[in-house]
Amino acid sequence: MEKELKQQPNDCLKVVLFGPESTGKTTLSRQLARHYNSVWVPEYAREYLQHKWNNERKTCEPKDLLPIAIGQMKLENELAQKTHSVLICDTDLLENKVYSEAYYKGTCDPILETHALKNSYDLYFLTYIDTPWEADDLRDRPSERERMFKAFENALKINKRPYVLLRGDKKERLELAIKHIDKLLVNKA
Repeated sequence: MEKELKQQPNDCLKVVLFGPESTGKTTLSRQLARHYNSVWVPEYAREYLQHKWNNERKTCEPKDLLPIAIGQMKLENELAQKTHSVLICDTDLLENKVYSEAYYKGTCDPILETHALKNSYDLYFLTYIDTPWEADDLRDRPSERERMFKAFENALKINKRPYVLLRGDKKERLELAIKHIDKLLVNKA
């Protein structure tokens, strides 16, 4: 299991969209991948949990967190091999850790936590809660957006992750993200 949660080495720039549910991460991930003619890593938890909801009418439980983390890293490692420029990640294991602590009384599986803190990325884009809430089968805390945002921001600060706060409409967010990614690409070259 440890091996399945390990980030495989590669030479691409890795960027993570990070923040509470319904803050535009997936939309922006797709836009950025299209802009850079690259690939984006979808959030494996959505597929996994939607399947669970459709088949069992159950939501996420602590026992789901490691399979979700393994699926996320499998996707990330596979897709990282398909680009040498920018890998856009719709989420990462640190996001899973934040959700675990928020939903399960401050706890996180030690194996998940180890890899959430060990895996590294070049930049995080923290998505603010100024986007309209969009309900679906999995989203469940519209009244706790502010608290969740603070939990995500604190995780980045505590773990000393480089991040940029994204606010505003889709166009403003995309332009700011491109500006910061372009700067990293120039420095990497």
